[in-house]
Amino acid sequence: MGISRRSALKALVAAAATATLRRRKAQAAAVVARPDAVGLLYDATRCVGCKACMAACNKANDLPADTALSSGLSQMPVDLNERTKNIIKLYKDPASGEYSFVKRQCMHCLDPACTSACMLGALQKRDYGIVTYDPDLCIGCRYCQMACPFGVPRFEWSKVLPKIVKCELCNHRLAKGLNPACTEVCPTGAVIFGKYTDLLAEAHRRLEQHPGRYVPQVYGETEVGGTQVLYLAQVDFAKLGLPAYSSEPVPTAVREVFQEIYQGIVPPIALYALLAAVLTRSRRQLTGEEPETEE
Repeated sequence: MGISRRSALKALVAAAATATLRRRKAQAAAVVARPDAVGLLYDATRCVGCKACMAACNKANDLPADTALSSGLSQMPVDLNERTKNIIKLYKDPASGEYSFVKRQCMHCLDPACTSACMLGALQKRDYGIVTYDPDLCIGCRYCQMACPFGVPRFEWSKVLPKIVKCELCNHRLAKGLNPACTEVCPTGAVIFGKYTDLLAEAHRRLEQHPGRYVPQVYGETEVGGTQVLYLAQVDFAKLGLPAYSSEPVPTAVREVFQEIYQGIVPPIALYALLAAVLTRSRRQLTGEEPETEE
């Protein structure tokens, strides 16, 4: 009796899952930050919600302010969006009066899910461990949006030639010897920039010196394998929109399953490459970078 396609697919997935579990047990290891890794440490107990960092971020990245909710009067985005790479949000419990501000931007994961989901390398982890974006390689699939455990990458829905928008830790400023714009304008030092290992040490120093001030955890130290943006807070991180995750990087399972299913198979990659070439040519024609030729 022949085997159905559904049964064959189930068997393939089961085999891949079994191999994945076997490899995880054999290769289980913590993700290690690269030696030159830099990042941010945000201390919610020091943030006053002035949003100076938001204005500085927009200016440094040539992004127009999102003033839709204020009728053009002031910057009031609801969340990260195509005009907002960095945002200050307010958590408040009306019943208890508990409240806290929280800064949200790209977490610059040590093993980022977005780079694994991006088939053509538009998103890559480059110098200083920063997850950067190359629009020339982007085909607009938005897989990075689906893969990111923190919901960071945003899409320019309002544009004819849309791109992905996310914090790149002001890598263009770092190249000039400057710090990220958000850290230069914070009046209380709620967010600081530095070498990743130094920031992690500073976070633990604060926890040890002021145990009653903080939740006893450095968020980002182990979550999804670790992130280069670290948090300290006086309220539960989940209330601030920072979910509880295990220490296993999100891309691990994705990569291992892909290796089992697509091992030795060229067509998926070739198809993406062809699609990228077509979209790149179309983009250049629309922007005038490449004249449309006549047959």
